[in-house]
Amino acid sequence: MNIFNRFEQELTSIMHSLETEKLVPEGVDTSRVVVELPRDETHGDLATNIAMVLSKPCKMKPRDLAELVATKLEAHSDVSSVDIAGPGFINIRLKDGKWGQELAGILASGTSYGSSDIGNGKPVNVEFVSANPTGPLHAAHARGAIFGDALAHLLDFAGFDVIREYYINDAGAQVNTLARSAFLRYREALGHDIGQIPAGLYPGEYLRDVGNALKDQYGDSLLAQDETEWLPVIKDKAIEMMMADIKSDLTRLGVKMDIYSSEKALVSSGAVDTAVAQLTSSNLVYRGYLEPPKGQKDEDWEPREQLLFKSTDFGDDVDRPLQKSDGSWTYFAADVAYHMDKLNRTSGEMVNVWGADHGGYIKRMKAATEALSGQKNMLDVKTCQLVSLLDKGQPVKMSKRAGTFITLSDVMDSIGPDVMRFIMLTRRNDQSLEFDYAQVTEKSRENPVFYVQYAHARACSVLRQPDLPNVSSDDLQNNLSLLEDVHELRLIKHLCAWPKLIEAAALSHEPHRIAFYLMELAALFHGLWNAGRDKLALRFVQPDQVNLTSARLELVKATSLVIRSGLSLLSIDAVEEM
Repeated sequence: MNIFNRFEQELTSIMHSLETEKLVPEGVDTSRVVVELPRDETHGDLATNIAMVLSKPCKMKPRDLAELVATKLEAHSDVSSVDIAGPGFINIRLKDGKWGQELAGILASGTSYGSSDIGNGKPVNVEFVSANPTGPLHAAHARGAIFGDALAHLLDFAGFDVIREYYINDAGAQVNTLARSAFLRYREALGHDIGQIPAGLYPGEYLRDVGNALKDQYGDSLLAQDETEWLPVIKDKAIEMMMADIKSDLTRLGVKMDIYSSEKALVSSGAVDTAVAQLTSSNLVYRGYLEPPKGQKDEDWEPREQLLFKSTDFGDDVDRPLQKSDGSWTYFAADVAYHMDKLNRTSGEMVNVWGADHGGYIKRMKAATEALSGQKNMLDVKTCQLVSLLDKGQPVKMSKRAGTFITLSDVMDSIGPDVMRFIMLTRRNDQSLEFDYAQVTEKSRENPVFYVQYAHARACSVLRQPDLPNVSSDDLQNNLSLLEDVHELRLIKHLCAWPKLIEAAALSHEPHRIAFYLMELAALFHGLWNAGRDKLALRFVQPDQVNLTSARLELVKATSLVIRSGLSLLSIDAVEEM
């Protein structure tokens, strides 16, 4: 348990003690009480909001409650002093050597430091990428892939039982278009002049591979067939080859899925009928008419009776059609069935990582999930905003192979998977992202992944020095108490905040916090390194002070452990030499 959680538990115990003494009401909820590092380090070692968040339920002024809590805290064996600031914030100063004890805990845990059981083994299904199998993955897909994969690793580290899933949209009009596009390339492979690719079909040269494969397998036999005969054959082959390319790109990016689910298989199994039947049995389906879409004139709108889901009962703007007037299921109906399938398989929370263009779909999907599960907040949807690619300030041109966009493979060829993964997490997922090939590959502080990897490499270089002192574990604790410089304490405190960061990021589904944390950790370590350049007494190795040198080397080791742990959650190499 980290120092922040221990003090949060101590504050809960203090509240129970105050209840027993009849100084505060019974049963006050302390779940919103937080202990953290103060924003201004001159205010102390720890700070808590307890008086601010509990003053109302305790029916007291914040400062009055703070005084009661502070009196109890001052008796704690690790506390040197307690101050009340402003209207009731509590700042805590720890006794000398306490941060050294915390550092010893980091060293004992190794790279597992920061792992948590907050998930308690609860299942979480993280569905991400799920790109239509109509072409190569592009840069926007990459952002969702990296975000989803980092989130899955984060949830694993926090004690959740995670399933990584890709939903293959291999049914519907888009894969029929894929098959017709591939048929043109098949004809081309046989020597036919196909001219310009017609509008509405996929123009990318990647389909030439499919055309050649069809030629090798079928010769010219498909030319004599009617479209109703060759369409399913070519569709299956094209999807198979597109998914092989997608899986290859994901592997190269460091992403491994547990499950690939097929929309075609789901629909064929009758899952849509089952899902609609469940909603019907709950009186959540009816036949009716929708209002014209906003901005469309009444004379342009032809009302049609449809089978509708009562999504407005669950906070959606309008009820949503499940079945078209011709009797076929809507895309939404298939998605409802897919989410019911996931609920039945995992019996737990679901996270969907979607592109920004799917934002309007969130309310209806959350409504359907609540209706199917009978529980709120079973589905969290994270949308990833667009990515702009530049090279020396100029937009990167389209990929010739893809025809209309930059492929993920192109980007990895240019900057490498590690750089791409880290840069994609230097912004929140709901913020647009712009990065320049030239900037993110230069070896400077302006390149955040280099800056973090360089910190790890620097730490390793220190630990590789010959003839370093070997101090027994019995003396280690006393030695760590020698770390008293402000640069050293800043670094130790930030290292100690790692477990708290993991829990907060996991519960909020925000893996970008890991990248932010690592950048700050790297800055603190580089700052300590540079301080040693300016002041010889702060250098890690002090030949005439074995115990101090030992303590500083342990601090360097702890820093390398946490950086390596953080980078592993992002599937990035912690290089030892640069």
